[in-house]
Formats: sequence, C-alpha cells, structure tokens
Amino acid sequence: MSLTGVQDRYVETVLGQIRIRVGGSGEAMLFWPSLLMDGTLWAGQAAHFIERYQVVLVDPPGHGGSSDLAGPFSFEQCADVILAIVDDLGIDKVHVIGNSWGGMIGGTFAALHPERIGVAVLMNATASPSNARQKVEYGALTRAARLFGGIRGPLIGPVVDAFLGPTAKREKPEVVATVKQLAQQVNVKSGMHAVTSVVPRRPDQRPLFGQIRTPVLVVAGAEDTTFGVAETEAMADAIPGARFVVLEQSAHLAALESPAEVNALIDDFLADNS
Repeated sequence: MSLTGVQDRYVETVLGQIRIRVGGSGEAMLFWPSLLMDGTLWAGQAAHFIERYQVVLVDPPGHGGSSDLAGPFSFEQCADVILAIVDDLGIDKVHVIGNSWGGMIGGTFAALHPERIGVAVLMNATASPSNARQKVEYGALTRAARLFGGIRGPLIGPVVDAFLGPTAKREKPEVVATVKQLAQQVNVKSGMHAVTSVVPRRPDQRPLFGQIRTPVLVVAGAEDTTFGVAETEAMADAIPGARFVVLEQSAHLAALESPAEVNALIDDFLADNS
C-alpha cells in the first residue's frame, strides 16, 4: 500500500535497527502491526490522521525495513523498542495503536511506561498465553516456512485464512493482495523468531494489564478466527475501565479490512479522552 507524507527514519533499539515512517505534526500516534506485516498495514490510518497528528508507523523487529532478528525476544524488549523510538523523536507522550502483536505490545507499554502514553487502542489482540490450537497451527506454519524458504506457495492460503474473514476475501481483493505481498516479503529465519516469541512463548499478560491506568480501547473482529471475540474480550476485562468494541465485518486485520470504521473509533476515543 502506498504511503504519502512520511519519511523513513531508523532508530537503534535493543532489538536492532528499527525503521519507522514519520509524518505530520501535533500529538504523536505510534502504530505497530501484526506478525508478518509491516508499517504499511496502517496506510489508511496514516492518510486519515497525518494532517492533525504526528504519525509514526513502525516496521516491527525482524520485519520490513527493520533489522533481522537474531533470536526470540520478550514483550518487555518490544516495549523498550517503543521507548527508544519516542525518545529518539523527542516525544513526551504517545498514543499507541496496535494490531495483534502490536496490541499485545501496546498493552505492555501502557503497563510498564504509564508516564509516556496517552491512550492505547489494542486491536485483534490477546492478553492470554497461547492455547494448544494456536501452538499447533503456528508450529506447523513455522516448520513449513523453513521448508519452503519463506511464506509462499501452499502457505499463502493458510496465512490469508488466519488473517482475513469471509467479508474481506469476498469483497476486498486489494486487501487480500496486500496480505499476500507483505507475508511473502518476510525473511523466514527472522520472521520465525518473531512467531516463536509472539505465539508459543507468549506470556499471560492479564495480571500485568491489570496495572494499566491509561484509557484503553479494545477492538475485536467478529470474523477473527485467530483471536476470537471471547479471547479479545477477556483481554479487555483484564484492563481496568477498558472500552470494548466488536467490528462485525472484520477479522484479524481490522485496520486494513475496515479502515473507515477503525479511524472513526480512534477519533471518537481520542475525543472522549482529550
């Protein structure tokens, strides 16, 4: 997806050099995507907010233009990546918007660095450890990706099925094309370190999220088969005062599948907590 009005910048962090795309001015909004995606996942949000906010799109560790990962990581290290980015940009407080992996890390950052965050919008995410199904499915994906030398060929279909629901697959071919393109670009060794860290090694963050005091909006997708509505609602329940919303025609990548609805939710939440 094309991005306009942003410039590349590189920040040294505990997880290597991270590419960010920065544009606009005003209050800062940082966007962190799902596994296998890069900052372009947020093109629809960048276009909407860049005239009123400073927009920071993150290529997460091991993805996009960021350095390859040398091994697994902790969620605390990912929160340190956000801290390094905002320090490098001279940002005092930042609104954090995350999808899946980004939603998990947005919550981690809110809990560990309450003085540096405005609001958090956590989409298609979980605070729970992996269940048996998730471990089996992503373990199989990891082994197959190594065998095929990347996410390609017969692996593309399962990734699309994990990320997108029937609405996007039926009505939004451009969204399907974007998911396929971004997934195929991931360096297999680096990407699988990220998958290992975010899926089978994912910690139970519900006790930590109970410490969050910043305003939080949690968004689930009614068609999300990766983190179903009940699992995402359990995350919202763990966060004191969190607002919970379900998008009916979205699956695991709500910002890409339903950009107008997501943008409106973020606008309204920011207005309510300004």
